Amino acid sequence: MGKEIKELNPALVWSFFYDLTRIPRPSKKEGRAAEYVTSFGRERGLDTIVDHVGNVIIKKPASPGMENRKTILLQGHLDMVPQKNSDKVHNFETDPIEVYIDGEWVCARGTTLGADNGMGVAAALAVLHSDDLVHGPVEALFTIDEESGMTGAFGLERGMLNADIMLNMDSEDEGELYVGCAGGLDANISFRYSEIPVPENFSAFRLIVKGLKGGHSGLDIGLGRGNANKLLFRFLRHTINEHNAMLASVDGGGLRNAIPREASAVVLVPSSSEQVFTESVASSSDIYRNELSAEEPDLTFEAIKTEMPQTVIEQETTGRLIKAVIACPNGVIRMSNSMKGLVETSTNLASVKSEKGSVEIKCLMRSSVDSSKDELAAMMDGLFTLAGAEVVFDGAYPGWKPNMDSVILKVMKNVYNALYGRTPEVKAIHAGLECGIIGGVYPGLDMISFGPTIRYPHSPDEKVNIESVEKFWVFLVETLKNVPEK
Repeated sequence: MGKEIKELNPALVWSFFYDLTRIPRPSKKEGRAAEYVTSFGRERGLDTIVDHVGNVIIKKPASPGMENRKTILLQGHLDMVPQKNSDKVHNFETDPIEVYIDGEWVCARGTTLGADNGMGVAAALAVLHSDDLVHGPVEALFTIDEESGMTGAFGLERGMLNADIMLNMDSEDEGELYVGCAGGLDANISFRYSEIPVPENFSAFRLIVKGLKGGHSGLDIGLGRGNANKLLFRFLRHTINEHNAMLASVDGGGLRNAIPREASAVVLVPSSSEQVFTESVASSSDIYRNELSAEEPDLTFEAIKTEMPQTVIEQETTGRLIKAVIACPNGVIRMSNSMKGLVETSTNLASVKSEKGSVEIKCLMRSSVDSSKDELAAMMDGLFTLAGAEVVFDGAYPGWKPNMDSVILKVMKNVYNALYGRTPEVKAIHAGLECGIIGGVYPGLDMISFGPTIRYPHSPDEKVNIESVEKFWVFLVETLKNVPEK
C-alpha cells in the first residue's frame, strides 16, 4: 500500500506524508517525527534549528531572482491525535498507522490517520526539498504538541524567525482561506470519593455506549453528534433513581479536543431487579437511536454482566457527580452574529474517568470572543463548585482576530481565482490554530490558514481527499511565486 500512496499526485507530498504515517507521533510523544524533520533539513544542507522546547525550524534561501520577495513561513505541527476504535489493537507510541486508499480518499484502519497535520508538514517538506520551485526566502516551523496544549507555539521565542508572512497549513477545507480562529480554555474538574464495600444480593453490569462518530471538538461541534458521556450519565441518573443501582466506576471519552465516541460504567443492580434493569437499557437504547438516528446511525447502548468489583463509590458523591454531569453545558453555546454559520462559543464534555478515589472530568471551552469564553468558564466553575468538586482552569490560548486588509489574503484570492475560476471563501474557524499564539510572539506577521479537505479529524473515521491534496499543492506553489516584494 505504501507504493500506491506514494504514486498519488503530487507524488512528493504523498511520499513525505506516507513516511510520517510510519513514525509514531502522538501528542507529547512526537520526538521521532522531530528527529525525522531535523535530519531531513541537515541532510539537505539547510539551516536547521531545534529550539528549547523541541520545535524544528528550517530555512531555505530564495530561488534565483526572488531574493527581494517577502519571507514566507510555512507552519504546521508534528503531533497527531491518537484515537482508535475499542476493538482495534494499536499502540500509538510504537505502531505505524495502517493507511489505505478508498476511492477518492486516503484513510486509516481503525485509528486516526494523522492527515491533521501530517499533510501540512508533508507539503512544507516538499517545498524545502524541491529545487525547481520559484519562491522567495522560505522558513518552515514544525511545532510540537499542538493537539494537547500548543506547547510548541507557546514556547516559541522571539528572534528565531525573520518571516513577514505565515502560511499555516492546518485547515481542513480546500478552497477556503481562514483569517481567524477561536481561543480555548481547559476545565479540569475533580470529585473526591470514598469507596464502600459491595453489598450482598447485587449483580454487576458494564454499561457501554459506543458506535458514535465523535470528531473534532471544534470543527464538528455544530453537527449535532452525540456525546457518549452525556448519554451514559443520562441513563445512570435514571437507573440509580429507579433501580437503586450503585456506581462502581466510569470510563468515558478520552482526549479533551475529541467529541467522546465511547463511554462505559460498572454499576451494581439489586439481583431482584435484573430483568427490569436490562429492559430499561433496551428501552433507553431505542430512545437514543431514535433521537440521534440522522447523525449517529451506528449508536449502540448495552449492558453486559461482568465481574463483581471490590468496592463502589459512596452514594452521596455519586448523586452529586451525576447531577453535575447531567447539568454540564455541552455543544454549541452561541453562534456568531458577525459571520453566518460560524460557531462562536462551545464546550466539549470530553472525559469522565474514575480512579483511586477521584473522578476526573475534562472539558475544552472555545470561543472567538474572550469575554464569552470567560463567562462560560464562570458558569462551569459555579456548577461544579456547587456540586462539591474542585475546578482548575489551564491551557488558555488566544484567538486570532481577522485582518481583512491582509496583503497575502488579496494575493491568494487572486491566485486561486486564476487557477480554478472562482474566488475562495474567506472564513474564521471554530478551532484552535497556532496563529493567534505565534502572532502574539511575532506582531505584524501577516497570516493565512489553508489546507486540503480532511473529514472527521480526531476520530478513527479521519480521511483526506486525494484530489484536494493536488489542488492544495498547486495553490501553494503558485502562491509562493506571487509573494509580493519586500
